Amino acid sequence: MSKTTIKNPTKVITGPRTVMSYLNVNEPKVPLGGGTPKYSVSLIIPKDDTVTVAKIRAAIRAAYDEGQGKLKGTSKFVPALEDIKTPLRDGDKDRRGDEAYAGAWFVNANSTTKPGVVDGDRNPILDSSELYSGIIGRASINFYAFNSNGNRGIACGLNNLQKLSDGTPLGGHSRAEDDFADLDDGGDDEDFLG
Repeated sequence: MSKTTIKNPTKVITGPRTVMSYLNVNEPKVPLGGGTPKYSVSLIIPKDDTVTVAKIRAAIRAAYDEGQGKLKGTSKFVPALEDIKTPLRDGDKDRRGDEAYAGAWFVNANSTTKPGVVDGDRNPILDSSELYSGIIGRASINFYAFNSNGNRGIACGLNNLQKLSDGTPLGGHSRAEDDFADLDDGGDDEDFLG
């Protein structure tokens, strides 16, 4: 008997060059306005990764089509997709001046459930120090319609992450390995008390 895979049109696996910024997958954090603690990440997708961007646009459209009833709510009509909030944003416009987002699209994804995080061989990453803003890999995300107090749109849920390589740490925090890499171990470099 053949195994059939049912494709979920609102689910996307990003390309392998996705940079993970504002990575918060070790402990959930309470959002700025309060509410339920969430795990989250900002996925930075190079603009030349047209395959991933096309998949995201198709998944947003599928979420819009599936969520017509929710988007309509108590109004008489469903707003056009162009008239509601969508999660795919242009880093060159929305994050102007932030070098990490230059030449890229980005999507902010979150979840109330802890995402699974694996390495390139699909082994779980248990050392939280391996997970920092700037790692490179893939993300499993899904898109869905929301309508909350008249605020309607498409949101992005975070499923799982795959770290494929280390990247430049974002947010000004350096790794200990990098800070001490060029020092010679011959003793003190300076006489501190002098």
